Amino acid sequence: MHTTKNKKSIFTLAMLSSTMLAGCQTAPPTLYQWEGYQPQVYEYFKGQGSGAEAQSTTLEADLQKIRATGKTPPPGYHAHLGLLYSQAGKNDQVVEQFRTEKELFPESKSYMDFLLKKLVK
Repeated sequence: MHTTKNKKSIFTLAMLSSTMLAGCQTAPPTLYQWEGYQPQVYEYFKGQGSGAEAQSTTLEADLQKIRATGKTPPPGYHAHLGLLYSQAGKNDQVVEQFRTEKELFPESKSYMDFLLKKLVK
């Protein structure tokens, strides 16, 4: 009976230790800061919510928040913002956003170049 008591004590101590260690873990830092990007894209493709002008205003405000924290917007953020600007007829801002997307995410270069070519025509 003495050994059973020791086993229970050791087990209890091990469980307490693992619980304490699990509580000390922190979430890994996120690579991107999303703000309201995902809901904005969802609303856009569902045809719900505000128009392109209001959505671009919201994304611009979120972009300022992202920059203020020193984080990076997710892939597609600037491309989507450029799309919204194209609907508003703001071609200079479209070009700026597509170029920024290319700089931040080089894997998007060929697609952004394709869209820029279409814009010039």
